[in-house]
Amino acid sequence: MDDTSIGEFTTHYQTIKTEIGRVVVGQEEVIDWVLTALLAGGHVLLEGLPGLGKTLLVRTLASSLDLRFGRIQFTPDLMPADIVGTNMVMEDPETGRRRFEFQSGPVFSQIVLADEINRATPKTQSALLEAMQEQSVTVAGRTHSLESPFFVLATQNPIEMEGTYPLPEAQLDRFLFKILVRSPGEADLVEVLSRTTGSTPPEIHSIIGSPRLLEMQAQVRDVTVASYVATYAARLILSTDPNHPDASPMAKRYLLYGSSPRGAQALILAGKVRALTQGRFHVSFEDIRDATHVCLRHRLHLGFEAEAEGIHPDQILDAILEDVKELPAKLEALSQKK
Repeated sequence: MDDTSIGEFTTHYQTIKTEIGRVVVGQEEVIDWVLTALLAGGHVLLEGLPGLGKTLLVRTLASSLDLRFGRIQFTPDLMPADIVGTNMVMEDPETGRRRFEFQSGPVFSQIVLADEINRATPKTQSALLEAMQEQSVTVAGRTHSLESPFFVLATQNPIEMEGTYPLPEAQLDRFLFKILVRSPGEADLVEVLSRTTGSTPPEIHSIIGSPRLLEMQAQVRDVTVASYVATYAARLILSTDPNHPDASPMAKRYLLYGSSPRGAQALILAGKVRALTQGRFHVSFEDIRDATHVCLRHRLHLGFEAEAEGIHPDQILDAILEDVKELPAKLEALSQKK
């Protein structure tokens, strides 16, 4: 990887972000993290109140990247076959013979919006597990591959909990990030009104297609991670484990268990994307710190005391980052001695 390739990566990233920003107002941080997850090859869980533009963001992202878009509205009566597809009996008009033919479901898209995912039953939610992890679905013993790039963005509403089914830990762990979509400020809200109540909505232009996006995802994997930066990421993960000797006091008090190794992988991949977008060949401690909340907040499992006291996972992560704030300097010093 050279300066030219990094420059092209950064230019494409900023152009895509700007194009999305022409439609989605006041959510720059959300757009940043969604693009970071896409380039890292992961999936995203978006949590926010209705009407904040979550669906609009996903549609705009698909248009700007010229990717096939599929939307699944999760409801209590949704079945797994409604997501992945099913075998249908088809009759040959010439011979009259019947045969089974696979009819693909909406998951056979490149960008899939799983809208209000927590409104479907766990059985239906689990239909996405194989697709998200293996990029394939298995129906009647036959495995069907999904087209690359494949990106799932799921949404959930944090306030209407009646009639919902919390996502199982295995499902949550397959999301690279959990991003909180917050309400816009006054200036952003005025801009939203200006753009959405007129007669000519902004037109989205395609910036790059699948081949270039796949190249950018491959570039991310080539970014260098120093051993001491990887150690820092590992220590953050171990600090969330209440049964580990190096666990944070907040983790020991409020968590049942902490992040899985997927959390560490998420930190490193997010750091690699952040490094490239800032024109660097290597991941820094700051890249890892910046990604901590989006990578780990959904991987911390609160105990009864935390729920009783209204403790949010972000508060625990803030405490952990404060506990290890001296660690980067120590790790860097040790690496220089070697």
